Amino acid sequence: MNKKGFTLIELLVVIAIIGLLSTLAVVALGSAREKARDSKRLSDLKQVQTALELFYTDQNSYPTSTAATLGTGNYACLDASGFGSAGTCTNAYMGIVPDDPGTNSYTYTSSDGTTYTISATLEGTVNGLSGTVTATPSGIQ
Repeated sequence: MNKKGFTLIELLVVIAIIGLLSTLAVVALGSAREKARDSKRLSDLKQVQTALELFYTDQNSYPTSTAATLGTGNYACLDASGFGSAGTCTNAYMGIVPDDPGTNSYTYTSSDGTTYTISATLEGTVNGLSGTVTATPSGIQ
């Protein structure tokens, strides 16, 4: 009698190889997601910086605030009166202020209106930046 098919050992070997390859793919995908969130954080900081420079050009100062969490509550948009809630902005410099794509937040501080800092925390390393990064009028460090 001629039997055709796969043995149990052959099937187990194939299943083990597929399991190993899928595990490697999941690990690589997790790293890519981390890098994507960090890249979005840096992009968000640059967008907020641009809006703040437009604000400064028109108002001759930056909005004053101590440790404001951007993208939430009273700091969801930026118009001529400074940061405000999303429904109250008119002629906005930034209609929707972005918030952190992860579980952290962006913190804006400007005590006297002549300078500001925006802090964000990166999960990994992007372009030589890691840990807590700070955006100021002179750039991102």
